[in-house]
Amino acid sequence: MRIVIAGGHGQIALRLERLLSAGGHEVAGIIRDPEQADALREAGAEPVVLDLESATVDMVAEALTGADAVVFAAGAGPGSGVERKATVDRGAAVLCADAAERAGVRRYVVVSSMGADAGRPGDEVFDAYLRAKGAADDSVRARRGLDWTILKPGMLTNDAGTGLVRLEASTGRGPVPRDDVAAVLAELVETPATAGLTLELVSGSVPVTVAVKAVAGE
Repeated sequence: MRIVIAGGHGQIALRLERLLSAGGHEVAGIIRDPEQADALREAGAEPVVLDLESATVDMVAEALTGADAVVFAAGAGPGSGVERKATVDRGAAVLCADAAERAGVRRYVVVSSMGADAGRPGDEVFDAYLRAKGAADDSVRARRGLDWTILKPGMLTNDAGTGLVRLEASTGRGPVPRDDVAAVLAELVETPATAGLTLELVSGSVPVTVAVKAVAGE
């Protein structure tokens, strides 16, 4: 498969690129900063320089043409303000979904966040982030032209992955290593029967492959 990852230099994205490329897939990562290109190449991914905050749908669609799947893993980052939550966490996710439809790429996997809710109250930046993620998720779920899966990890850690998770429609809050999030994403991309599912993810006791097969009904 050819898989394009939006937000290709993110911590989860780099892990995912390594897994997918090691699995024999052709991987490309969309990045804004050309200086990040070498890190993607080291992870086995082709860097595609494109600013998702200023790009048009046609520009992104061109980058997605020929792909079998898109993973949206971009984010404004913890140091950003309310405005960039709207332009990246919501706007870029919607833009990439529009572009995937235009390019004819049906498989669309979103890295969302536990607690994402377009109607979340509150004036803090984190509240704005969860509203932006929730609005993006709602937009993706409304599309008949995409075979979407939305993954909502719990609190992300840099602990070594265990390969053991809890993956369900509702898990309750908990931590999960970024290693294990990437491993679940790699399985989800390759499991089209998970299309139409919104899933929460925390550390647990079930091997990743078994957990994904279970939610897929396999």
